[in-house]
Amino acid sequence: MRRLRMGMIGGGPGAFIGPIHRIAAELDREIELVAGAFSSDAGRSRAAAETYRIDPERAYPSMEAMFAGEKTRGDGIDFVAIVSPNFHHLPAARAALAAGLPVLSDKPATATFAEAQELAGHVASSGLSYGLTHTYSGYPLVREARARIASGALGTVRKVVVEYPQGWLAGEASGKQAEWRTDPARSGPGGCIGDIGTHAFQLAEFVTGLKVTELLADLGAVVPGRQVDDDCSVLLRFENGGRGVLLASQIEVGEMNGLRIRVYGDKAGLIWKQEVPNTLTINTLDGRTEIVHAGGSQLGPDAALRTRTPTGHPEGYLEAFANIYRDFAAVLRGEEAPLLPGIDTALRGMAFIATAVAASRDNAGWVKLTV
Repeated sequence: MRRLRMGMIGGGPGAFIGPIHRIAAELDREIELVAGAFSSDAGRSRAAAETYRIDPERAYPSMEAMFAGEKTRGDGIDFVAIVSPNFHHLPAARAALAAGLPVLSDKPATATFAEAQELAGHVASSGLSYGLTHTYSGYPLVREARARIASGALGTVRKVVVEYPQGWLAGEASGKQAEWRTDPARSGPGGCIGDIGTHAFQLAEFVTGLKVTELLADLGAVVPGRQVDDDCSVLLRFENGGRGVLLASQIEVGEMNGLRIRVYGDKAGLIWKQEVPNTLTINTLDGRTEIVHAGGSQLGPDAALRTRTPTGHPEGYLEAFANIYRDFAAVLRGEEAPLLPGIDTALRGMAFIATAVAASRDNAGWVKLTV
């Protein structure tokens, strides 16, 4: 079985996420990064190619040049990974699909909900695969949590609390990553809610298997002069009548990447924390506590399949990211990967951002989330 060949859009010098994509894609040796339009500056694109240790002749000054150049090769790329800022996601995905290339994109899928709707049309008309890197759904114990809830282990879900606290934007934004994320022209109208709130939202729906039907949002730009939200509180109502709370903030000093989720049913509750990802805690109504360990024999088939090391050998972010790539590779090979976030997840994420931003701005109270 030959390795799938990946082309990358974005991920040039100074980018954080490009190297993460490269490591994750290649971890299981099913995929190889072979080409890229890493920057619109030809020199910077070639510099990135050197860092990635790929043929400098396959470092292109534009995505159009990459599509044209790779098409003439017998060993051309099989798909495209989009790792550029939000405003570039739609044009990049649209061009890749038009060139006959499947797409795996960073989240959020686009800068606006209208763009996501347009993207969904391009995906449908192309007939090609589209995936979204909601990395946290790749963690084995997140998938174990989902499986246990689906099996009825928690009973009826009553309450969901999902939090994503960070503190890196508590002061004035500086540096490439901060600057584009706080610029609505490049990030879209949602700041924190689009950057990390959408992760929390996807995790809540993914783990519970339930859709959010209504929300009440309070989004704020706390740092003086900031044009997009940096602190978010959202109340949720789920399709089964359950209630939820989503908290996302990038101004909580001292917090790093503290994504965590708690789900409470009428039989049991569970807790998972991204910064301690190798344990899942389940508390039952009769007072018992079960600690589920990554790599343990008690895992269900999906979580076990996506665990690479024995119990006690920690796995983390890179391995979870690699599970998304593994699922995408399976889809490209014509296999099943039902838990891979796709265009439906993209649409719901963008609808969530747009609805929360508008509801908070207009002080609209409870509003429907429809898509």
